[in-house]
Amino acid sequence: MRLITNQRGVALIGVLVAVVILGLMSGIAGSTWKTIVQRAKEQELLWRGGQFRKAIESYYKNVQAGGVAMLPTNLESLVKDPRSAGTVRHLRKRYLDPITGEDWILVKNPAGHITGVRSSSPLEPFKKDGFSQENEDFVGKMSYREWEFVFDLAAAKKEAS
Repeated sequence: MRLITNQRGVALIGVLVAVVILGLMSGIAGSTWKTIVQRAKEQELLWRGGQFRKAIESYYKNVQAGGVAMLPTNLESLVKDPRSAGTVRHLRKRYLDPITGEDWILVKNPAGHITGVRSSSPLEPFKKDGFSQENEDFVGKMSYREWEFVFDLAAAKKEAS
């Protein structure tokens, strides 16, 4: 009878060890999955932010006959330019911030015109360097909200003159 009791104790300890190991493995898998998802969202943030920057540039450079180059006052103007009689799209659709899933924070000039967008996410980015030339200001930034996708108006004016 004593032998059976000892075997039950060993089996119980074996089950407990297996549960602990499974718990640790699940935790590691979960954190790895979270990292993979955040890295994918980070790549999407760079792409979408770049699309907004290009759309603002396109809007600015799309001067109608006799018109003046100007920046948009809202994001809807990038999807359908109200200055044109026809349908002119500078942005295919109004993308959401992929990190938060919400609207972007608008970066505006003193006149209230949109010059760019940025995320509201306080998360720390994985990418710290190795950015393209247009995103070189992102080097060393500690949160996604510091990544501002801004159209360089001064460079565009200099290029035009």
